Amino acid sequence: MRHPRRAHRTAGRGLAAAVLAPLLALTACGGQPAAEPSGEPPAGAVPALYAALPSEVREDGVLRFAGDSHPPYRTIGSDGSVTGIDKDFQDALGRVLGVRTETVVVDGLPAALQGMLAGRYDAFNGPVKATAEREQQFDTVTWMTTRSSYIVPTSSAAAITVPEDLCGKRVAVTTGSITEEQLRKLSEYCTTIGRPAAESLALSETNDTLLAVESGRADAAGMTQAAAIDVKTEAPDRFTYVTQTEEQGATTDNLALFVPEDGGLGPVVLDAFRELFADGTYAQIMQKWDLTDVAVTEPILNAGTAEGAG
Repeated sequence: MRHPRRAHRTAGRGLAAAVLAPLLALTACGGQPAAEPSGEPPAGAVPALYAALPSEVREDGVLRFAGDSHPPYRTIGSDGSVTGIDKDFQDALGRVLGVRTETVVVDGLPAALQGMLAGRYDAFNGPVKATAEREQQFDTVTWMTTRSSYIVPTSSAAAITVPEDLCGKRVAVTTGSITEEQLRKLSEYCTTIGRPAAESLALSETNDTLLAVESGRADAAGMTQAAAIDVKTEAPDRFTYVTQTEEQGATTDNLALFVPEDGGLGPVVLDAFRELFADGTYAQIMQKWDLTDVAVTEPILNAGTAEGAG
């Protein structure tokens, strides 16, 4: 029986076909062939994983991921193509699962989460923190950790060389992100040492936070450590960054792939990640993107709930 969320997503395809063409620039497809409806797993798939997929996923032969612009996780080209860490993992997951993957570009985390709950997308690969509250609606599979860092232009007159220099400064962050939460903790630290709290400027995408810094609307741009490394690597003469410490309220956060909790995909995606860990693909992707220092030893299902229980 077709799952209600998936049915909502696929209903009316015939009527919608005529209007899909203008939207194709916003969708990037993975390189895996769509699964044949015969029930046999495609070449290269792990048979047990393919068999464990919900029947409606096997029938469609595709997993649709929501994704916002968030380098290096996802970089959206002018033609709608998607590159980055998320694309590499999507391709790898699609290979072992035996289905094609697609990215549908959305405007930030709230749109991704709400779209999954409405049945428009099957998954979202962050960066987003696994929390017990979110795991009431989603299954999460943690595959890396992170800390919050803050990008500062090298030409800035704000004199930000250590994290506490952010006290009293305006910091651009992505709405609903880990960094928005961490900035609140940094502000609490600022007040405990007798300095003014940082001012938060919440924007929809990471690119917007960088534009705010470059235009002078903000003194710094908050993002994950991996994103900050990427920005500095791409433009070492233009940007530097500082990283929040535990004393300043920072935590090592679990970043996860999200799927709706009631769709049956969570345990299957967990096992697919286990396959990528076992065959060396996980280590290869993390090394490619210089993320070995935030790698995990094994994927974890619903880490936020597990932490709360502990």
